[in-house]
Amino acid sequence: MKNIITFILLCPLLFVMADKANAQSDPHFSQYYVYPSWLNPALTGAFDGDYRVSAIYRTQWGNISSPFATYGVAADITTNKQFNVGVSVLNQSAGDGGYNYTTGYASASYTGVKLGANQTHRLVFGIQAGLIQRRFDASKLTFGDQWNPVTGYNPGTPSAEVLGRTSATSFDAGAGVLYYDAEPGKKYNIFGGFGVSHLTRPTDQFSASGDARFPMRFTGHAGVKIAVNETFSITPNLLYLHQGNAEEKMIGAYGQMYVTPTVDFLLGVNYRFKDAIAPHAGFTYGGFTLSVSYDINNSDLGKIARGSNSFELSLTWIGRKLFKTPEVEFVCPRL
Repeated sequence: MKNIITFILLCPLLFVMADKANAQSDPHFSQYYVYPSWLNPALTGAFDGDYRVSAIYRTQWGNISSPFATYGVAADITTNKQFNVGVSVLNQSAGDGGYNYTTGYASASYTGVKLGANQTHRLVFGIQAGLIQRRFDASKLTFGDQWNPVTGYNPGTPSAEVLGRTSATSFDAGAGVLYYDAEPGKKYNIFGGFGVSHLTRPTDQFSASGDARFPMRFTGHAGVKIAVNETFSITPNLLYLHQGNAEEKMIGAYGQMYVTPTVDFLLGVNYRFKDAIAPHAGFTYGGFTLSVSYDINNSDLGKIARGSNSFELSLTWIGRKLFKTPEVEFVCPRL
């Protein structure tokens, strides 16, 4: 079992050393665990219930005229056939040029690999496929030949710039693997996963040659849920992303206090290396979980942008089973 965990956690490092593509960073979240299809398709259906709907909204660089705004909605269901399925849609808008990055995916996971005497050690495999669309509004752009050194910018001056296209759509696919210990009543439960996005290397049709490719994104995530007592647990966690020559490293932890059988409180903090500290808080009531986080930027870029920070809001709803399974204390990976 230790060999399986070690393999999953070391995979991202092996691919990092092998991949030397140009950098291109996908949208990212501080509450990455709320939007599982973006993190790892093997997380499709990794919850205790019949169906789950998740929504997340992020705004960043609010001090600029047209800040980044990213929102995503995902839904997945569990089945009794060892397969789970889901769908997700994400959109990011940014800049004065009306740039939009939109993705739509269908995902599926296979949950039939169960190990250990009680089959509580789970190995899950997931895949996803869909479309990436990027577009911008050329009428909102300004060009150098529309500027006069004396009078300044003149929107009535026609530009000689020729834009071949203002939108592009490409097929995309990804895959992932997840391990987690679902044994109830333990002092600690470990989980970890590895995912690869843009396996098909979609064409970047906005490039000068028109044949550049999206670099693959490698994602490693892991953590351990530690039961301090019957009413309180703490979950240290980590995330590593690598895409082209860009990377993101995040560590953090959150505490969960069980107030009543239907109410939990969540409080934690993440640290994104060389970028930001992100405290977050939330609560669970019945099947609903509401969380907020705030990125306090501590990078040089943040100083240039006059301390501009980021805010996230997420909401998850899980439709639970009417009759509990024998695994009353089912433990699933939250991060």
